[in-house]
Order: sequence, then C-alpha cells, then structure tokens
Amino acid sequence: MKHILSFLGLSLAGIHLALAAVNINTATQGELDGVKGIGPSKAQAIIDYRTKNGPFKSLEDLKNVKGFGDKSIAKLKGELSVAGGDSGKK
Repeated sequence: MKHILSFLGLSLAGIHLALAAVNINTATQGELDGVKGIGPSKAQAIIDYRTKNGPFKSLEDLKNVKGFGDKSIAKLKGELSVAGGDSGKK
C-alpha cells in the first residue's frame, strides 16, 4: 500500500510540474527548451537577454529577443510566466 501511495504522490507531483508555467526569469536552457515552440537556440537567446538586461518584467519583453514576435508570444502565454520580474527598482 505504501508503494501505491508513493507512486500516486509522485505521479500527481509530475502532473503539477507538467502543467506549471515555466518562469523565463529563472528557467534553465533545458527547461525552456522543453516548452513547445522554444528550441535550444531560442532558449539560449532568452537566457542571454536576461543575463545582459536583467529579469523580464512581462512576457511582452520577449519581443526584444530575436525570434519572438506577437504571434509566438501569444502561443506561449499559457506556457510561460515572469514571476519575480518586476522588482519595483530601476
């Protein structure tokens, strides 16, 4: 019974992770690459941009990253988040 409960708990945790939006301010290249519509080069471009410019304040900031436009951002809205991007400082 313990094994079944452990399996169910891990399965539910996996489902939660699969449904959680990827935070573009903290995600690794692998996590970003795992999002449908973002490949390795776009993932690296996101990381390079945030390293150079600081955290994203909104998903719209992705327009500043090569390879992202209005249509691609619209498709990714449910998959990505920017938690922690607006620190209130400039």
